[in-house]
Amino acid sequence: MECKVSDDERLAAPYERDLLPHSSDDEGQLSDKADSQLDSDEIMKRGAFMEAEGDPNGNTLPSNGVPRWGPQHAGAQQLASMYSAGKRLQETIFTYSSIVAGAFAVALLFFNFRISYLPYSIVSFVLAGVVADFLSGLVHWAADSWGTVDMPIIGKGLLRPFREHHIDPTAITRHDFIETSGDLCGVAIPLFCYISYSLWSSDHHQLPAADFAWHFFLLVLAILIIFTNTFHKWSHTYFGLPGWVELLQRSHIILPKKHHRIHHISPHDTYFCITTGWLNAPLQAVRFWQALEHLIFLATGGQRPRTDDMKWATKVQ
Repeated sequence: MECKVSDDERLAAPYERDLLPHSSDDEGQLSDKADSQLDSDEIMKRGAFMEAEGDPNGNTLPSNGVPRWGPQHAGAQQLASMYSAGKRLQETIFTYSSIVAGAFAVALLFFNFRISYLPYSIVSFVLAGVVADFLSGLVHWAADSWGTVDMPIIGKGLLRPFREHHIDPTAITRHDFIETSGDLCGVAIPLFCYISYSLWSSDHHQLPAADFAWHFFLLVLAILIIFTNTFHKWSHTYFGLPGWVELLQRSHIILPKKHHRIHHISPHDTYFCITTGWLNAPLQAVRFWQALEHLIFLATGGQRPRTDDMKWATKVQ
């Protein structure tokens, strides 16, 4: 048994069409949509579906309000049950280790700061936001599109939360910081350690401006990496957020709610960047993700993206 998916939800790439349930009567219309570039009207339509239905996290079908995703979904329940005590321990170690490593790096950089470095710091901050956003998109795209939960190590450790998120988008709002960001803390630890080692071993009595800018860029990048999934979590949280978080979202300094809704219309094939979301529109304009998928499709002799994602979405028991 498969979940019914409406035409407006599909908007799939040509090699994805046969993965998505549809009737023969709709084939011609779907083909026209699939073969055309996802334009701005279709992007806006995706975001409008869930808002119009009063269901911004997309847990119901836009056509009739029938539940499709959420904690009651069989696949979501099975995926959630795979979160183990060992995984929790690993995330806890990463989280507290990153706090120690990060605090040391911040302290060393603070002692090297000069007011004349402020313009360089601003540039470094913006560049770190761009790079973090791109990296978040790259990892998000790869984890959404390729691999299976059955794969050793990365299956349950990395891919499982991505599969769960598409069929229970609100699950992330029920996770604490350790479960949400523990793995990302592990990614940031080497950056913090590099910053600390480099500054501690520096022979300069006063750090040159260019060196400070480089280390500040790495520091901000590491912090943004850690908080990427927190920003993502906030984009699914519609009640109880502090006013300053809402302000950052409305200002598009961090990932806005309406902006991220576009990604959550099946087949989840665009707007992958989830730190700030700054790069989503430019990358979609040049069809960056579609080009990568097409190259992989050709190189692998027909490997389609998001097959495992669709398998979990259509699971009924």
